[in-house]
Amino acid sequence: MRTVRDGAWVVARPGPVDAGPGPLEWERRPPPVPGETEILVEVEACGVCRTDLHLAEGDLPPRVPRCTPGHEVVGRVTSAGAGVREFAVGDRAGVAWLAGVCGHCRYCRSGRENLCPGSTYTGWDRHGGYAGFVTADARFAYRLPEGPPAEELAPLLCAGIIGHRALARAELPPGGLLGIYGFGASAHLTAQLALARGARLAVFTRGAAARELARELGAGFAGDSYDPPPEPLDAAILFAPVGELVPVALAALDRGGTLSVAGIHLTDIPALNYQQHLFQERTLRSVTANTRTDGHAFLTEAAHVRPTVRVNRYPMHRADAALADLAADRVTGVAVLLAE
Repeated sequence: MRTVRDGAWVVARPGPVDAGPGPLEWERRPPPVPGETEILVEVEACGVCRTDLHLAEGDLPPRVPRCTPGHEVVGRVTSAGAGVREFAVGDRAGVAWLAGVCGHCRYCRSGRENLCPGSTYTGWDRHGGYAGFVTADARFAYRLPEGPPAEELAPLLCAGIIGHRALARAELPPGGLLGIYGFGASAHLTAQLALARGARLAVFTRGAAARELARELGAGFAGDSYDPPPEPLDAAILFAPVGELVPVALAALDRGGTLSVAGIHLTDIPALNYQQHLFQERTLRSVTANTRTDGHAFLTEAAHVRPTVRVNRYPMHRADAALADLAADRVTGVAVLLAE
């Protein structure tokens, strides 16, 4: 009988998740052996991120053969390399998207390790957490508190961290009106962070259930993706991987406003009209991964804000179903795989 400890899901044939037999395949393999600076983590929970969907469907070409997705991993350290000082066996650890950097390029030296040309990523450059066990460089893993359930901590490790960075990149003024386009895993956490800081919130998303969740969490306005805002936005974040929403969000900005695009993948952006979309010092910015400083700052803030995490639970053996539900917009909040 297959159990979560047997091995891992792998991307065997990138393609649509709703077309049989699907891109994922279960592969039996023994637990990996941690290297000198690595920890071996037995997976308790792993969040299902839209980046995993992009990898499975081929929007992001796999960088290792038969790659195991998953970069929102919560588990226990079961062994560690001789050079590890950050963790001991039995510690609760989080394994996130950023897996390694060179440490000596101009970006790393200036505190911008997210832009390191040699950066590597969990579930893309190295096997991730859709598995029984995962290894991680201890210097890039996070110590996690003992109290919260694993399924509530897991989404914080990417959805939360990248939302924190996207909010910083949006440069929302104190008390300003933030527009959020798309309201999935990252957006529903970022919204709560912004509200806790005193922001006002307008949410634009096509899903009725997502709009209802936005209102429950405190949004003053929740409409369709293409609806006009109740008033010009001071800043906006685009979470939906839909390029045609870029001019929509830019046009909704007030003078001097910034649109922050939070995804790793985006469909093509239509032609922009300078007067309508960019004039009056409107700014368009991308968000690229995160630094470890971002991660620690967000997890510290989240411990005080304690955001509500709307979790859709799936047993690990249903990873393919979780991705299919995410692709079909059947997930409100976050999807999380649980060890069996």
